[in-house]
Amino acid sequence: MADNLIPLVAVLAIFVVLPGMIFHYITLWRRQKTLLPDDERMMEDLWRSARNMERRIETLERLLDSQDEDSPRRPPRSSRTTLDD
Repeated sequence: MADNLIPLVAVLAIFVVLPGMIFHYITLWRRQKTLLPDDERMMEDLWRSARNMERRIETLERLLDSQDEDSPRRPPRSSRTTLDD
């Protein structure tokens, strides 16, 4: 009886338990890959704050440029070159 039990347990472990564990962890990985609604709201708030800060910085740059007339004019932020170019 014990001789027949060991191969049965091995076959069940290989063909039932192992794939079940693999699919379980794949499901958990896929669920964590998507953003939760709270995360999406937080990302939207951060994006909105970043846009507001960019507008404020551009306004400050324009004000500082208009005060200092001796300094050379810088191109607008949208036309500046980046290090990636």
